[in-house]
Amino acid sequence: MGALRDLTGKVAWITGAGTGIGQAGALSLAEAGMQVILSGRRADKLDETAAMIRDVGGKPVIEELDIVDADQVASVAGRISETFGRLDVAVFSAGINIRERAWDKVGPEGWKSVVEADLNGAFYCCHSVLPMMRTQRQGLIINVASWAGVRPSKLSGPAYSAAKHGMVAMNESLNMEEAKNGIRATALCPGEVATPILENRPVKLSDAEKAAMLQSEDLGETILFLAQLDPRVCVNQMIISPTANRAYLAS
Repeated sequence: MGALRDLTGKVAWITGAGTGIGQAGALSLAEAGMQVILSGRRADKLDETAAMIRDVGGKPVIEELDIVDADQVASVAGRISETFGRLDVAVFSAGINIRERAWDKVGPEGWKSVVEADLNGAFYCCHSVLPMMRTQRQGLIINVASWAGVRPSKLSGPAYSAAKHGMVAMNESLNMEEAKNGIRATALCPGEVATPILENRPVKLSDAEKAAMLQSEDLGETILFLAQLDPRVCVNQMIISPTANRAYLAS
């Protein structure tokens, strides 16, 4: 059985790195010896993640970023290329949902904000790293999608479900076109995860309900596993859910 690959000294860029899945993924990759670049909208949250990484011996780089700005995204990717000369793993975890999400509540502005962040932003990020990865002839992109990206959900709302379905399709198109360049992409599709995005749910959840969900560290370990696989391995899509999956228990 082949060993998982050593990530020491390899370079990873994580968006949405200030909280939740992005933060957990950044920490797991840093603990494995990777040089991590942290991006997100809120400097204070990125500083918190950076402090956690320094505590385990890492030397994180912060690149504040709003992924809905394509020029900003391209600029950060350019600086990564100039500074490190490579990018081995990209984890695109930034995303949003809105409180007023059902069909009888969502309006054009809410719809636009979700699609702009969760689909267009993911495209801008993927597009920005392909030149580096093509030159290297290798690279892993992990697009953090959702259970709602493979199974439409009333709970998630139409905008989020549509955007994440789009991300899953976009991810597979990367594999179709970029496999010849040694690039592989995973659509990571978690069910309910106890992250700060839950605060935008129309109905508040109890502590017991949150405790039964996937936790951020579960996804951090999953991201690390994907990164450690041999470059010949492409996990096109990974669906992961809580054992106490409320979508199943409700039925």
